[in-house]
Amino acid sequence: MREEEISFVGSFGQSVPAFVAVPDDSVKTHPAVIVVHEIWGLDDHIKGVARRIAKEGYLALAPQLYVGELAERMRPDRIMAGMQVLRSAPPEVQRDPNLLEKSLADRPEDERAAIMTLAQVMSPATRQRFRDDLLGSVSYLEGRPDVDATKIASLGFCMGGGLAVALATVAPTLWKTVIFYGDHPPLEDVPAIHAQVLGLYGGTDARITDGVPAFSAAMAKAGRSFTSHVYPGAGHAFFNDSRPQAYHEAAARDAWVRVKDFLAS
Repeated sequence: MREEEISFVGSFGQSVPAFVAVPDDSVKTHPAVIVVHEIWGLDDHIKGVARRIAKEGYLALAPQLYVGELAERMRPDRIMAGMQVLRSAPPEVQRDPNLLEKSLADRPEDERAAIMTLAQVMSPATRQRFRDDLLGSVSYLEGRPDVDATKIASLGFCMGGGLAVALATVAPTLWKTVIFYGDHPPLEDVPAIHAQVLGLYGGTDARITDGVPAFSAAMAKAGRSFTSHVYPGAGHAFFNDSRPQAYHEAAARDAWVRVKDFLAS
Protein backbone atom coordinates (compact mmCIF):
# COMPACT_ATOMS: atom_id res chain seq x y z
CA MET A 1 0.00 0.00 0.00
CA ARG A 2 1.15 3.52 -0.70
CA GLU A 3 -0.13 6.81 0.64
CA GLU A 4 -0.67 10.13 -1.10
CA GLU A 5 -1.59 13.67 -0.10
CA ILE A 6 -3.73 15.17 -2.85
CA SER A 7 -6.28 17.92 -3.33
CA PHE A 8 -9.39 18.28 -5.44
CA VAL A 9 -11.66 21.17 -6.38
CA GLY A 10 -14.54 21.80 -3.98
CA SER A 11 -17.94 23.39 -4.43
CA PHE A 12 -16.73 27.00 -4.52
CA GLY A 13 -13.58 26.29 -6.51
CA GLN A 14 -11.43 26.04 -3.38
CA SER A 15 -8.77 23.36 -2.94
CA VAL A 16 -9.87 20.53 -0.64
CA PRO A 17 -7.00 18.44 0.76
CA ALA A 18 -7.33 14.68 1.10
CA PHE A 19 -5.45 11.59 2.25
CA VAL A 20 -5.35 8.70 -0.22
CA ALA A 21 -4.42 5.08 0.47
CA VAL A 22 -3.77 2.96 -2.64
CA PRO A 23 -3.66 -0.85 -2.59
CA ASP A 24 -0.27 -2.36 -3.30
CA ASP A 25 -1.04 -4.99 -5.92
CA SER A 26 -0.82 -5.60 -9.64
CA VAL A 27 -4.44 -4.64 -10.43
CA LYS A 28 -4.51 -1.62 -12.73
CA THR A 29 -7.87 -0.21 -11.61
CA HIS A 30 -9.56 -0.38 -8.21
CA PRO A 31 -13.00 0.32 -6.86
CA ALA A 32 -12.81 3.39 -4.63
CA VAL A 33 -14.26 4.46 -1.28
CA ILE A 34 -14.65 8.07 -0.11
CA VAL A 35 -14.16 8.06 3.68
CA VAL A 36 -15.96 11.00 5.30
CA HIS A 37 -14.76 12.16 8.69
CA GLU A 38 -16.64 12.84 11.92
CA ILE A 39 -16.94 16.25 13.56
CA TRP A 40 -13.28 15.87 14.60
CA GLY A 41 -12.01 16.33 11.04
CA LEU A 42 -9.45 14.26 9.17
CA ASP A 43 -7.65 12.71 12.15
CA ASP A 44 -5.52 9.59 12.64
CA HIS A 45 -8.60 7.43 13.22
CA ILE A 46 -10.07 8.28 9.81
CA LYS A 47 -6.70 7.80 8.11
CA GLY A 48 -6.53 4.41 9.81
CA VAL A 49 -9.94 3.48 8.39
CA ALA A 50 -8.73 4.51 4.92
CA ARG A 51 -5.69 2.26 5.31
CA ARG A 52 -7.88 -0.67 6.38
CA ILE A 53 -10.05 -0.16 3.32
CA ALA A 54 -7.01 -0.04 1.04
CA LYS A 55 -5.80 -3.34 2.48
CA GLU A 56 -9.08 -4.84 1.24
CA GLY A 57 -8.26 -3.79 -2.33
CA TYR A 58 -10.06 -0.44 -2.58
CA LEU A 59 -8.51 2.93 -3.25
CA ALA A 60 -9.55 5.04 -0.25
CA LEU A 61 -9.82 8.82 -0.31
CA ALA A 62 -10.42 10.72 2.94
CA PRO A 63 -11.06 14.47 2.46
CA GLN A 64 -10.43 17.18 5.03
CA LEU A 65 -13.67 19.17 4.77
CA TYR A 66 -12.43 21.86 7.13
CA VAL A 67 -10.70 24.34 4.83
CA GLY A 68 -10.05 28.06 5.13
CA GLU A 69 -10.95 29.51 8.52
CA LEU A 70 -12.54 26.23 9.60
CA ALA A 71 -9.15 24.53 9.42
CA GLU A 72 -7.91 26.70 12.28
CA ARG A 73 -11.10 27.02 14.29
CA MET A 74 -12.15 23.36 14.26
CA ARG A 75 -9.36 22.06 16.49
CA PRO A 76 -10.22 19.07 18.73
CA ASP A 77 -9.99 21.06 21.98
CA ARG A 78 -12.28 23.76 20.65
CA ILE A 79 -14.71 21.21 19.23
CA MET A 80 -14.98 19.46 22.60
CA ALA A 81 -15.56 22.71 24.48
CA GLY A 82 -18.14 23.82 21.95
CA MET A 83 -20.02 20.52 22.08
CA GLN A 84 -20.28 20.69 25.86
CA VAL A 85 -21.81 24.17 25.67
CA LEU A 86 -24.20 23.36 22.83
CA ARG A 87 -25.45 20.18 24.50
CA SER A 88 -26.33 22.12 27.64
CA ALA A 89 -28.13 24.91 25.77
CA PRO A 90 -31.93 24.85 25.31
CA PRO A 91 -33.06 23.58 21.88
CA GLU A 92 -34.31 27.01 20.81
CA VAL A 93 -30.87 28.49 21.54
CA GLN A 94 -29.12 25.69 19.65
CA ARG A 95 -31.24 26.42 16.57
CA ASP A 96 -30.98 30.21 16.57
CA PRO A 97 -27.50 31.71 15.96
CA ASN A 98 -28.57 35.09 17.34
CA LEU A 99 -29.84 33.62 20.61
CA LEU A 100 -26.73 31.47 20.87
CA GLU A 101 -24.43 34.43 20.40
CA LYS A 102 -26.30 36.42 23.07
CA SER A 103 -26.05 33.49 25.51
CA LEU A 104 -22.25 33.51 25.10
CA ALA A 105 -21.77 37.22 25.84
CA ASP A 106 -19.89 36.64 29.11
CA ARG A 107 -17.47 34.05 27.70
CA PRO A 108 -13.92 34.78 26.41
CA GLU A 109 -13.71 35.84 22.78
CA ASP A 110 -11.78 32.73 21.65
CA GLU A 111 -14.33 30.45 23.29
CA ARG A 112 -17.25 32.36 21.75
CA ALA A 113 -15.66 32.08 18.31
CA ALA A 114 -15.09 28.36 18.70
CA ILE A 115 -18.68 27.67 19.79
CA MET A 116 -20.16 29.79 17.03
CA THR A 117 -17.97 28.03 14.47
CA LEU A 118 -19.15 24.64 15.71
CA ALA A 119 -22.75 25.81 15.42
CA GLN A 120 -21.97 26.98 11.89
CA VAL A 121 -20.56 23.55 10.99
CA MET A 122 -23.70 21.88 12.31
CA SER A 123 -26.01 24.14 10.29
CA PRO A 124 -27.87 22.82 7.23
CA ALA A 125 -26.18 25.36 4.96
CA THR A 126 -22.67 24.24 5.90
CA ARG A 127 -23.60 20.56 5.69
CA GLN A 128 -24.90 21.21 2.18
CA ARG A 129 -21.58 22.86 1.28
CA PHE A 130 -19.69 19.84 2.61
CA ARG A 131 -21.95 17.56 0.56
CA ASP A 132 -21.22 19.57 -2.55
CA ASP A 133 -17.49 19.53 -1.77
CA LEU A 134 -17.74 15.74 -1.76
CA LEU A 135 -19.05 15.90 -5.31
CA GLY A 136 -15.60 17.18 -6.18
CA SER A 137 -14.07 14.04 -4.71
CA VAL A 138 -16.28 11.92 -6.96
CA SER A 139 -15.14 13.87 -10.01
CA TYR A 140 -11.53 13.56 -8.91
CA LEU A 141 -11.79 9.78 -8.52
CA GLU A 142 -13.60 9.38 -11.84
CA GLY A 143 -10.60 11.06 -13.48
CA ARG A 144 -7.96 8.80 -11.91
CA PRO A 145 -6.71 6.07 -14.26
CA ASP A 146 -6.31 3.64 -11.35
CA VAL A 147 -9.99 3.90 -10.30
CA ASP A 148 -12.94 1.98 -11.71
CA ALA A 149 -15.31 4.91 -12.22
CA THR A 150 -18.35 2.62 -12.09
CA LYS A 151 -17.51 1.52 -8.54
CA ILE A 152 -17.11 4.57 -6.33
CA ALA A 153 -18.60 4.28 -2.84
CA SER A 154 -18.99 6.60 0.14
CA LEU A 155 -18.58 5.68 3.80
CA GLY A 156 -18.83 8.02 6.75
CA PHE A 157 -19.11 8.31 10.51
CA CYS A 158 -21.51 10.48 12.54
CA MET A 159 -21.56 13.81 10.67
CA GLY A 160 -19.69 12.01 7.89
CA GLY A 161 -22.28 9.22 7.83
CA GLY A 162 -24.98 11.76 7.14
CA LEU A 163 -22.81 13.39 4.49
CA ALA A 164 -22.00 10.04 2.87
CA VAL A 165 -25.68 9.35 2.23
CA ALA A 166 -26.41 13.01 1.41
CA LEU A 167 -23.80 12.66 -1.34
CA ALA A 168 -25.81 9.75 -2.73
CA THR A 169 -28.77 12.11 -3.25
CA VAL A 170 -26.76 14.33 -5.63
CA ALA A 171 -24.33 11.81 -7.17
CA PRO A 172 -26.42 9.41 -9.26
CA THR A 173 -23.36 7.41 -10.30
CA LEU A 174 -22.40 6.57 -6.71
CA TRP A 175 -22.14 2.80 -6.35
CA LYS A 176 -22.63 2.10 -2.63
CA THR A 177 -22.93 4.04 0.62
CA VAL A 178 -22.19 3.03 4.22
CA ILE A 179 -23.68 5.08 7.06
CA PHE A 180 -22.11 4.70 10.49
CA TYR A 181 -24.53 6.30 12.99
CA GLY A 182 -25.32 9.28 10.76
CA ASP A 183 -28.52 11.20 10.08
CA HIS A 184 -30.61 10.23 7.10
CA PRO A 185 -31.26 12.83 4.39
CA PRO A 186 -34.64 14.55 4.03
CA LEU A 187 -37.10 11.81 3.11
CA GLU A 188 -38.22 13.72 0.01
CA ASP A 189 -34.65 13.31 -1.33
CA VAL A 190 -34.67 9.52 -1.03
CA PRO A 191 -35.91 8.84 -4.62
CA ALA A 192 -32.73 10.56 -5.89
CA ILE A 193 -30.57 7.86 -4.28
CA HIS A 194 -29.33 5.19 -6.69
CA ALA A 195 -26.54 3.71 -4.55
CA GLN A 196 -27.07 0.62 -2.43
CA VAL A 197 -27.05 1.73 1.22
CA LEU A 198 -25.90 -0.01 4.41
CA GLY A 199 -26.65 1.57 7.78
CA LEU A 200 -24.91 0.60 11.04
CA TYR A 201 -26.25 2.03 14.29
CA GLY A 202 -25.89 1.89 18.05
CA GLY A 203 -28.86 0.67 20.05
CA THR A 204 -28.47 3.34 22.74
CA ASP A 205 -27.99 6.14 20.19
CA ALA A 206 -31.68 7.03 20.13
CA ARG A 207 -31.31 10.44 18.48
CA ILE A 208 -29.98 8.75 15.34
CA THR A 209 -31.41 5.24 15.51
CA ASP A 210 -35.02 6.33 16.11
CA GLY A 211 -35.04 7.81 12.62
CA VAL A 212 -34.00 4.60 10.87
CA PRO A 213 -37.51 3.06 10.42
CA ALA A 214 -38.79 6.14 8.57
CA PHE A 215 -35.71 6.17 6.33
CA SER A 216 -36.06 2.43 5.70
CA ALA A 217 -39.73 2.85 4.75
CA ALA A 218 -38.92 5.74 2.40
CA MET A 219 -36.16 3.70 0.73
CA ALA A 220 -38.53 0.74 0.29
CA LYS A 221 -41.29 2.96 -1.12
CA ALA A 222 -38.81 4.40 -3.64
CA GLY A 223 -37.61 0.92 -4.59
CA ARG A 224 -34.10 1.58 -3.26
CA SER A 225 -31.72 -0.88 -1.60
CA PHE A 226 -31.24 -0.34 2.15
CA THR A 227 -29.90 -2.80 4.72
CA SER A 228 -29.38 -1.85 8.34
CA HIS A 229 -28.21 -3.32 11.62
CA VAL A 230 -28.61 -1.94 15.13
CA TYR A 231 -26.18 -3.09 17.84
CA PRO A 232 -27.84 -3.46 21.28
CA GLY A 233 -25.73 -1.88 24.01
CA ALA A 234 -23.59 0.11 21.58
CA GLY A 235 -23.78 3.88 21.54
CA HIS A 236 -22.84 6.68 19.22
CA ALA A 237 -19.33 6.44 17.73
CA PHE A 238 -19.05 2.76 18.69
CA PHE A 239 -16.56 2.16 15.85
CA ASN A 240 -14.07 4.81 16.96
CA ASP A 241 -11.33 2.94 18.81
CA SER A 242 -9.49 6.19 19.50
CA ARG A 243 -12.26 7.17 21.95
CA PRO A 244 -12.43 4.48 24.68
CA GLN A 245 -15.54 6.00 26.23
CA ALA A 246 -17.50 5.33 23.03
CA TYR A 247 -15.78 2.30 21.49
CA HIS A 248 -17.69 -1.00 21.53
CA GLU A 249 -15.33 -3.73 20.38
CA ALA A 250 -17.84 -6.46 19.58
CA ALA A 251 -20.06 -4.11 17.57
CA ALA A 252 -17.06 -2.60 15.77
CA ARG A 253 -15.70 -6.01 14.78
CA ASP A 254 -19.04 -7.20 13.45
CA ALA A 255 -19.66 -3.91 11.64
CA TRP A 256 -16.34 -4.18 9.82
CA VAL A 257 -17.25 -7.66 8.57
CA ARG A 258 -20.57 -6.30 7.32
CA VAL A 259 -18.82 -3.42 5.55
CA LYS A 260 -16.41 -5.78 3.79
CA ASP A 261 -19.22 -8.14 2.75
CA PHE A 262 -21.36 -5.22 1.54
CA LEU A 263 -18.59 -3.73 -0.60
CA ALA A 264 -17.59 -7.13 -1.98
CA SER A 265 -21.13 -8.28 -2.82
